[in-house]
Amino acid sequence: QVQLLESGGGLVQAGDSLRLSCAPSERTFSSYAMAWFRQPIGKEREFVVALKLSGGSTWYADAVKGRFAISRDMAKNTLYLQMNSLKPEDTAVYYCAAGPRYSVLRASYSYWGQGTQVTVSS
Repeated sequence: QVQLLESGGGLVQAGDSLRLSCAPSERTFSSYAMAWFRQPIGKEREFVVALKLSGGSTWYADAVKGRFAISRDMAKNTLYLQMNSLKPEDTAVYYCAAGPRYSVLRASYSYWGQGTQVTVSS
């Protein structure tokens, strides 16, 4: 079973930037879409952004639009989430996901990472 391996989380102050990375355990792994979700403590996992790998279409949640940017390095087969102007409400465990549908729904994604903690202090 392919695993998605996230990295890059940490503790930052409000207004700072952070970049998360996600790479599959098998270098040749590919999917139709990839996405980032996040789960604040005590809350449900929520959609952040999705990327359709063919064509590069993106879909951002309103809460992060204009501050976060998803990208992919094809040579490294690595997905990134650049997070700028971070706010305390961005604090959550961030999950990378991959699947056969370009969607905001968790159920559309078959593969998930273990999550990486992002904490933004005020």
